Amino acid sequence: MAQPGFWNQQAKAQELISQTNALKTKYDTFQQLQQQYDELTVSAELLTEEADPQLANEFAVGINKLQQQLQKFELSLLLNGRYDSHNAILEIHPGAGGTESQDWGAMLLRMYIRWAEQHHFTVETLNYEAGEEAGVKSATLMIKGQDAYGFLRSERGVHRLVRISPFDAAGRRHTSFTSVDVMPELDDTVNVDIKSDDLRIDVYRASGAGGQHVNKTSSAVRITHLPTGIVVASQAERSQLQNRQTAMNMLRAKLYQRELAKKEQERQQIQGEQAENGWGSQIRSYVFQPYTMVKDHRTGYETGNGQAVLDGELDPFINVYLQQQLKAKQSPA
Repeated sequence: MAQPGFWNQQAKAQELISQTNALKTKYDTFQQLQQQYDELTVSAELLTEEADPQLANEFAVGINKLQQQLQKFELSLLLNGRYDSHNAILEIHPGAGGTESQDWGAMLLRMYIRWAEQHHFTVETLNYEAGEEAGVKSATLMIKGQDAYGFLRSERGVHRLVRISPFDAAGRRHTSFTSVDVMPELDDTVNVDIKSDDLRIDVYRASGAGGQHVNKTSSAVRITHLPTGIVVASQAERSQLQNRQTAMNMLRAKLYQRELAKKEQERQQIQGEQAENGWGSQIRSYVFQPYTMVKDHRTGYETGNGQAVLDGELDPFINVYLQQQLKAKQSPA
Protein backbone atom coordinates (compact mmCIF):
# COMPACT_ATOMS: atom_id res chain seq x y z
CA MET A 1 0.00 0.00 0.00
CA ALA A 2 1.28 3.46 -0.91
CA GLN A 3 2.41 5.59 2.02
CA PRO A 4 0.99 9.08 2.78
CA GLY A 5 4.29 10.62 1.69
CA PHE A 6 3.81 9.13 -1.76
CA TRP A 7 0.42 10.82 -2.17
CA ASN A 8 1.85 14.12 -0.93
CA GLN A 9 4.58 13.90 -3.56
CA GLN A 10 1.99 13.08 -6.22
CA ALA A 11 -0.10 16.08 -5.17
CA LYS A 12 2.90 18.40 -5.32
CA ALA A 13 3.82 17.03 -8.74
CA GLN A 14 0.29 17.66 -10.02
CA GLU A 15 0.39 21.23 -8.69
CA LEU A 16 3.73 21.88 -10.42
CA ILE A 17 2.35 20.48 -13.68
CA SER A 18 -0.69 22.74 -13.38
CA GLN A 19 1.50 25.80 -12.75
CA THR A 20 3.78 24.89 -15.67
CA ASN A 21 0.81 24.52 -18.01
CA ALA A 22 -0.55 27.91 -16.92
CA LEU A 23 2.83 29.57 -17.61
CA LYS A 24 3.07 27.85 -21.01
CA THR A 25 -0.39 29.14 -21.93
CA LYS A 26 0.66 32.71 -21.08
CA TYR A 27 3.91 32.32 -23.04
CA ASP A 28 2.11 30.95 -26.10
CA THR A 29 -0.38 33.82 -25.95
CA PHE A 30 2.49 36.33 -25.80
CA GLN A 31 4.09 34.74 -28.88
CA GLN A 32 0.79 35.00 -30.79
CA LEU A 33 0.39 38.66 -29.83
CA GLN A 34 3.97 39.36 -30.90
CA GLN A 35 3.29 37.78 -34.29
CA GLN A 36 0.14 39.87 -34.77
CA TYR A 37 2.08 43.02 -33.81
CA ASP A 38 4.82 42.23 -36.35
CA GLU A 39 2.23 41.66 -39.09
CA LEU A 40 0.51 44.98 -38.30
CA THR A 41 3.88 46.76 -38.34
CA VAL A 42 4.51 45.48 -41.87
CA SER A 43 1.02 46.61 -42.92
CA ALA A 44 1.66 50.08 -41.47
CA GLU A 45 4.92 50.37 -43.44
CA LEU A 46 3.16 49.36 -46.68
CA LEU A 47 0.42 51.95 -46.08
CA THR A 48 2.99 54.73 -45.68
CA GLU A 49 4.40 53.84 -49.09
CA GLU A 50 1.12 53.44 -50.98
CA ALA A 51 -2.54 54.04 -50.16
CA ASP A 52 -4.60 50.85 -50.20
CA PRO A 53 -8.21 51.13 -48.91
CA GLN A 54 -8.62 47.39 -48.41
CA LEU A 55 -5.34 47.05 -46.52
CA ALA A 56 -6.19 50.14 -44.47
CA ASN A 57 -9.49 48.59 -43.43
CA GLU A 58 -7.79 45.30 -42.50
CA PHE A 59 -5.19 47.27 -40.55
CA ALA A 60 -7.87 49.12 -38.55
CA VAL A 61 -9.68 45.87 -37.75
CA GLY A 62 -6.39 44.22 -36.76
CA ILE A 63 -5.41 47.10 -34.46
CA ASN A 64 -8.76 46.98 -32.68
CA LYS A 65 -8.54 43.19 -32.26
CA LEU A 66 -4.96 43.38 -30.95
CA GLN A 67 -5.88 46.09 -28.42
CA GLN A 68 -8.67 43.90 -27.03
CA GLN A 69 -6.40 40.86 -26.84
CA LEU A 70 -3.63 42.89 -25.17
CA GLN A 71 -6.06 44.12 -22.54
CA LYS A 72 -7.15 40.54 -21.85
CA PHE A 73 -3.51 39.38 -21.73
CA GLU A 74 -2.56 42.19 -19.34
CA LEU A 75 -5.41 41.12 -17.12
CA SER A 76 -4.21 37.50 -17.10
CA LEU A 77 -0.70 38.59 -16.02
CA LEU A 78 -2.17 40.01 -12.82
CA LEU A 79 -3.46 36.57 -11.86
CA ASN A 80 -0.62 35.03 -9.87
CA GLY A 81 -2.51 33.63 -6.87
CA ARG A 82 -2.26 29.96 -6.00
CA TYR A 83 -5.75 29.14 -7.29
CA ASP A 84 -6.26 31.92 -9.83
CA SER A 85 -5.93 29.49 -12.74
CA HIS A 86 -8.68 27.20 -11.37
CA ASN A 87 -12.33 26.97 -12.33
CA ALA A 88 -14.71 29.11 -10.27
CA ILE A 89 -17.76 28.18 -8.20
CA LEU A 90 -20.05 31.21 -8.05
CA GLU A 91 -23.05 31.43 -5.72
CA ILE A 92 -25.82 34.03 -5.77
CA HIS A 93 -27.95 34.64 -2.66
CA PRO A 94 -30.59 37.41 -2.77
CA GLY A 95 -31.08 39.30 0.49
CA ALA A 96 -34.27 40.26 2.27
CA GLY A 97 -36.87 41.87 0.05
CA GLY A 98 -38.69 39.00 -1.59
CA THR A 99 -39.42 39.38 -5.29
CA GLU A 100 -37.34 42.57 -5.60
CA SER A 101 -34.13 40.95 -4.36
CA GLN A 102 -34.81 37.68 -6.15
CA ASP A 103 -35.25 39.52 -9.45
CA TRP A 104 -31.95 41.31 -8.79
CA GLY A 105 -30.37 37.91 -8.17
CA ALA A 106 -31.60 36.74 -11.59
CA MET A 107 -30.16 39.87 -13.21
CA LEU A 108 -26.75 39.15 -11.66
CA LEU A 109 -26.98 35.52 -12.73
CA ARG A 110 -27.54 36.63 -16.32
CA MET A 111 -24.67 39.14 -16.04
CA TYR A 112 -22.15 36.51 -15.00
CA ILE A 113 -23.31 34.02 -17.62
CA ARG A 114 -22.95 36.72 -20.29
CA TRP A 115 -19.45 37.59 -19.01
CA ALA A 116 -18.42 33.92 -19.07
CA GLU A 117 -19.74 33.46 -22.61
CA GLN A 118 -17.78 36.49 -23.80
CA HIS A 119 -14.62 34.83 -22.46
CA HIS A 120 -15.55 31.48 -24.05
CA PHE A 121 -15.85 29.82 -20.65
CA THR A 122 -18.12 26.87 -19.98
CA VAL A 123 -21.00 27.46 -17.56
CA GLU A 124 -22.72 24.68 -15.63
CA THR A 125 -25.66 25.28 -13.30
CA LEU A 126 -24.95 23.22 -10.18
CA ASN A 127 -27.98 24.41 -8.23
CA TYR A 128 -30.98 26.62 -9.02
CA GLU A 129 -33.94 27.51 -6.82
CA ALA A 130 -36.49 29.72 -8.52
CA GLY A 131 -38.35 32.53 -6.74
CA GLU A 132 -42.09 32.27 -6.13
CA GLU A 133 -43.05 35.11 -8.51
CA ALA A 134 -39.82 36.00 -10.32
CA GLY A 135 -36.06 35.72 -10.09
CA VAL A 136 -34.09 33.20 -8.04
CA LYS A 137 -33.89 32.30 -4.37
CA SER A 138 -30.38 30.96 -4.88
CA ALA A 139 -28.17 29.74 -7.70
CA THR A 140 -24.75 28.13 -8.02
CA LEU A 141 -22.67 28.12 -11.19
CA MET A 142 -19.52 26.24 -12.11
CA ILE A 143 -17.57 28.47 -14.53
CA LYS A 144 -14.83 26.52 -16.25
CA GLY A 145 -11.90 28.11 -18.03
CA GLN A 146 -8.30 29.26 -17.63
CA ASP A 147 -8.07 31.82 -14.78
CA ALA A 148 -11.83 31.78 -14.16
CA TYR A 149 -11.41 32.03 -10.38
CA GLY A 150 -8.68 34.66 -10.70
CA PHE A 151 -11.02 36.91 -12.65
CA LEU A 152 -14.16 36.31 -10.61
CA ARG A 153 -12.75 36.49 -7.07
CA SER A 154 -13.14 40.26 -7.39
CA GLU A 155 -16.93 39.76 -7.45
CA ARG A 156 -17.22 38.36 -3.92
CA GLY A 157 -19.39 40.57 -1.73
CA VAL A 158 -22.74 42.34 -1.64
CA HIS A 159 -24.11 43.97 -4.79
CA ARG A 160 -26.65 46.81 -4.42
CA LEU A 161 -29.31 47.79 -6.98
CA VAL A 162 -31.29 51.04 -7.03
CA ARG A 163 -34.10 51.30 -9.61
CA ILE A 164 -37.76 51.99 -10.25
CA SER A 165 -39.31 48.65 -9.41
CA PRO A 166 -41.20 46.86 -12.21
CA PHE A 167 -43.17 45.11 -9.45
CA ASP A 168 -44.39 48.34 -7.78
CA ALA A 169 -47.64 49.64 -9.29
CA ALA A 170 -46.89 53.06 -7.78
CA GLY A 171 -43.57 53.26 -9.67
CA ARG A 172 -41.50 53.89 -6.57
CA ARG A 173 -37.73 53.56 -6.27
CA HIS A 174 -36.45 50.40 -4.55
CA THR A 175 -33.07 49.29 -3.24
CA SER A 176 -32.18 45.58 -3.37
CA PHE A 177 -29.19 43.60 -2.14
CA THR A 178 -27.73 40.29 -3.32
CA SER A 179 -24.58 38.59 -2.07
CA VAL A 180 -22.17 36.84 -4.41
CA ASP A 181 -19.73 34.21 -3.20
CA VAL A 182 -16.87 32.91 -5.34
CA MET A 183 -14.63 29.93 -4.60
CA PRO A 184 -11.98 28.05 -6.57
CA GLU A 185 -12.69 24.49 -7.58
CA LEU A 186 -10.15 22.54 -5.54
CA ASP A 187 -8.19 19.57 -6.81
CA ASP A 188 -6.64 16.65 -4.95
CA THR A 189 -3.60 18.73 -3.95
CA VAL A 190 -5.69 20.43 -1.24
CA ASN A 191 -6.53 18.42 1.85
CA VAL A 192 -9.61 19.50 3.83
CA ASP A 193 -10.57 17.33 6.80
CA ILE A 194 -14.33 16.79 6.91
CA LYS A 195 -15.81 14.43 9.51
CA SER A 196 -18.88 12.46 8.50
CA ASP A 197 -20.45 13.06 11.93
CA ASP A 198 -20.39 16.81 11.19
CA LEU A 199 -22.62 16.44 8.14
CA ARG A 200 -26.37 16.37 7.63
CA ILE A 201 -27.25 15.12 4.16
CA ASP A 202 -30.72 15.66 2.69
CA VAL A 203 -32.01 14.49 -0.69
CA TYR A 204 -34.86 15.99 -2.70
CA ARG A 205 -36.23 16.19 -6.22
CA ALA A 206 -34.25 18.40 -8.56
CA SER A 207 -35.87 21.10 -10.68
CA GLY A 208 -33.99 23.33 -13.09
CA ALA A 209 -34.65 26.88 -14.15
CA GLY A 210 -38.12 27.30 -15.58
CA GLY A 211 -39.09 23.81 -14.47
CA GLN A 212 -36.63 22.13 -16.82
CA HIS A 213 -34.98 18.80 -16.10
CA VAL A 214 -37.37 17.91 -13.30
CA ASN A 215 -36.45 14.55 -11.83
CA LYS A 216 -39.03 12.08 -10.64
CA THR A 217 -36.55 10.65 -8.16
CA SER A 218 -34.79 12.37 -5.25
CA SER A 219 -31.44 12.90 -6.95
CA ALA A 220 -30.62 16.40 -5.66
CA VAL A 221 -28.41 16.59 -2.57
CA ARG A 222 -28.12 19.23 0.14
CA ILE A 223 -25.28 18.98 2.69
CA THR A 224 -25.16 20.98 5.91
CA HIS A 225 -21.86 21.28 7.79
CA LEU A 226 -23.15 21.39 11.36
CA PRO A 227 -20.16 23.06 13.11
CA THR A 228 -20.15 26.05 10.74
CA GLY A 229 -23.71 26.09 9.43
CA ILE A 230 -22.45 26.08 5.82
CA VAL A 231 -25.01 24.67 3.39
CA VAL A 232 -24.25 23.48 -0.14
CA ALA A 233 -26.51 21.83 -2.70
CA SER A 234 -26.22 20.21 -6.11
CA GLN A 235 -28.88 19.10 -8.57
CA ALA A 236 -26.98 19.36 -11.85
CA GLU A 237 -26.29 15.64 -12.20
CA ARG A 238 -28.87 12.94 -12.81
CA SER A 239 -27.60 10.59 -10.13
CA GLN A 240 -27.69 11.19 -6.39
CA LEU A 241 -24.12 9.87 -6.07
CA GLN A 242 -22.76 12.41 -8.56
CA ASN A 243 -24.64 15.26 -6.92
CA ARG A 244 -23.31 14.21 -3.54
CA GLN A 245 -19.74 14.28 -4.87
CA THR A 246 -20.29 17.72 -6.42
CA ALA A 247 -21.77 19.05 -3.18
CA MET A 248 -18.84 17.65 -1.18
CA ASN A 249 -16.38 19.39 -3.51
CA MET A 250 -18.26 22.65 -2.99
CA LEU A 251 -18.14 22.14 0.79
CA ARG A 252 -14.39 21.51 0.65
CA ALA A 253 -13.92 24.76 -1.23
CA LYS A 254 -16.07 26.72 1.23
CA LEU A 255 -14.31 25.33 4.30
CA TYR A 256 -10.89 25.93 2.80
CA GLN A 257 -11.76 29.50 1.89
CA ARG A 258 -13.21 30.06 5.35
CA GLU A 259 -9.91 28.97 6.89
CA LEU A 260 -7.93 31.27 4.59
CA ALA A 261 -10.19 34.19 5.51
CA LYS A 262 -9.71 33.43 9.21
CA LYS A 263 -5.92 33.42 8.86
CA GLU A 264 -5.99 36.69 6.90
CA GLN A 265 -8.14 38.33 9.57
CA GLU A 266 -5.72 37.17 12.26
CA ARG A 267 -2.79 38.56 10.26
CA GLN A 268 -4.50 41.95 9.90
CA GLN A 269 -5.26 42.09 13.61
CA ILE A 270 -1.64 41.31 14.48
CA GLN A 271 -0.47 44.07 12.13
CA GLY A 272 -3.04 46.49 13.49
CA GLU A 273 -4.99 46.71 10.23
CA GLN A 274 -8.72 47.22 10.00
CA ALA A 275 -10.12 43.89 8.79
CA GLU A 276 -12.76 44.16 6.10
CA ASN A 277 -15.81 41.95 6.31
CA GLY A 278 -15.52 40.62 2.76
CA TRP A 279 -18.62 38.45 3.07
CA GLY A 280 -21.03 41.15 4.15
CA SER A 281 -19.56 44.36 2.75
CA GLN A 282 -21.21 46.26 -0.06
CA ILE A 283 -18.69 46.19 -2.89
CA ARG A 284 -20.62 47.70 -5.80
CA SER A 285 -23.71 49.80 -6.47
CA TYR A 286 -25.79 49.62 -9.65
CA VAL A 287 -27.89 52.80 -9.76
CA PHE A 288 -30.58 53.30 -12.43
CA GLN A 289 -32.66 55.99 -10.71
CA PRO A 290 -32.48 59.02 -10.53
CA TYR A 291 -29.33 58.65 -12.71
CA THR A 292 -27.41 55.75 -14.23
CA MET A 293 -24.09 54.73 -12.70
CA VAL A 294 -22.32 51.56 -11.63
CA LYS A 295 -19.61 52.20 -9.03
CA ASP A 296 -17.18 49.86 -7.27
CA HIS A 297 -16.75 51.11 -3.71
CA ARG A 298 -13.40 49.37 -3.21
CA THR A 299 -11.59 50.86 -6.20
CA GLY A 300 -13.66 53.96 -6.99
CA TYR A 301 -14.03 52.88 -10.62
CA GLU A 302 -17.38 53.81 -12.13
CA THR A 303 -19.21 53.93 -15.45
CA GLY A 304 -22.42 55.52 -16.70
CA ASN A 305 -23.20 52.62 -19.03
CA GLY A 306 -25.06 50.46 -16.56
CA GLN A 307 -26.80 48.33 -19.18
CA ALA A 308 -23.45 47.30 -20.69
CA VAL A 309 -22.33 46.11 -17.23
CA LEU A 310 -25.50 44.04 -16.82
CA ASP A 311 -24.76 42.61 -20.27
CA GLY A 312 -21.46 41.25 -18.98
CA GLU A 313 -18.98 44.11 -19.46
CA LEU A 314 -17.16 43.47 -16.18
CA ASP A 315 -13.53 43.48 -17.35
CA PRO A 316 -12.84 47.16 -16.51
CA PHE A 317 -13.99 46.58 -12.91
CA ILE A 318 -11.97 43.37 -12.64
CA ASN A 319 -8.87 44.97 -14.18
CA VAL A 320 -8.82 47.93 -11.79
CA TYR A 321 -9.43 45.66 -8.79
CA LEU A 322 -6.57 43.30 -9.72
CA GLN A 323 -4.20 46.19 -10.39
CA GLN A 324 -4.93 47.65 -6.95
CA GLN A 325 -4.45 44.27 -5.32
CA LEU A 326 -1.11 43.90 -7.08
CA LYS A 327 0.04 47.38 -5.97
CA ALA A 328 -1.00 46.59 -2.38
CA LYS A 329 1.16 43.46 -2.40
CA GLN A 330 4.14 45.33 -3.86
CA SER A 331 3.95 48.32 -1.50
CA PRO A 332 6.25 48.19 1.56
CA ALA A 333 4.62 47.26 4.87
